[in-house]
Amino acid sequence: MATELALLLVLSTLWGASYTLIKIGVTTIPPVTLIAARTLIAGSILVAIIGWRGLKLPGDLSTWKRFLFQACLNSVVPFTLIAWAEQTTEAGLATILNSTAPIFVFLLTALITRHETVTGRRLFGVATGLIGTCLIVGVQALGGLGEELWAQLAIVAATICYAGAAIFGKTFKGLDPMMPAAGSLISGAVILIPTSLVVDHPWTLAPSAASLLALAALSVFSTALAFVIYFRLIQTLGSVGTTAQAYLRVPIGVAIGVLFLGEHLSWTASIGLVCVLAGVLAMTVPVRPAKSR
Repeated sequence: MATELALLLVLSTLWGASYTLIKIGVTTIPPVTLIAARTLIAGSILVAIIGWRGLKLPGDLSTWKRFLFQACLNSVVPFTLIAWAEQTTEAGLATILNSTAPIFVFLLTALITRHETVTGRRLFGVATGLIGTCLIVGVQALGGLGEELWAQLAIVAATICYAGAAIFGKTFKGLDPMMPAAGSLISGAVILIPTSLVVDHPWTLAPSAASLLALAALSVFSTALAFVIYFRLIQTLGSVGTTAQAYLRVPIGVAIGVLFLGEHLSWTASIGLVCVLAGVLAMTVPVRPAKSR
C-alpha cells in the first residue's frame, strides 16, 4: 500500500505540473497542435520502451477499439479542452474545477457502473477533499465562476471525461500498464495529427524555445511516465482511489511555492491541507475486513 500511495503522489506531481507546462506551451503553439505533438511524442516513447523490453502491443482489433475509446476519454477530448480553456481561465479556478473528478467518478460508480464498492467513507473522502481544495486555492478563486463560462464548462467537460476514463480503464486488467498507456496515446495521435494539419497548419508556426521545452517535458514526464503509473493505479487503487490525485495536485503546488518561492501557508490553507490529506486517505486506504470471533 505504501508503494501505491507513493506512486499516487508522483502522479499528482506530474499531472499537477502539466497545467503550467500547457500554459507555457499554448503561448506560441495552438492547443490542438500542442496536444497532437504531446500524444505522438509520449506514445512513441512508450512504444520504443515496449520494443526494448522485448514485448509487443496487442494485435487484435477489439483491444485497439478499446484503446481508441480510452484515448478519446483520457487524452484527445480533455487535453484539447483544457489547453483551449487555459488561454482565458484563471489557474486557481481551473484547479478547483478540474479537482472535481473524484466527485464524478463517485457519482458514475454509485448510479451507473457499480464496479466498485461505494461506501460512506469514500463519500466523506470525496467531499472533504473538495472542501480542502477550495480552502487551499482560496475561496476567492470561486469569484470568477461564470465570467469565462464556456472555458469553465470546457474544463468541467474534460473532468467528466477523466472520470469516465478512470472507470473504463478498469477494463484493461491483465495487461501490462504500459500497453494501454502506449495504445491509447498512439490512438489519440492518429485522431489529433490530421486535425492539427487541417486546423493549425503547423508548418507555418514559429514556436518559442520555452514552448518547445514545455512540450518536451509535458510529453516525457506528464504524459508518457504519468500514463504508465495511472494505468497501474487504476488496477490497484481502483477508479475512485486513483482520481484522488486530483486533490493531491493542489497541496503539492502549494508545497513547491513554500519550499522554493518562500511563500507562506495561510491558516485556511493549512486547514485545507489537512482536509485534502484526510480525504485522500479515506478514498484510497482499503478497509480491513472484520476479524471473525
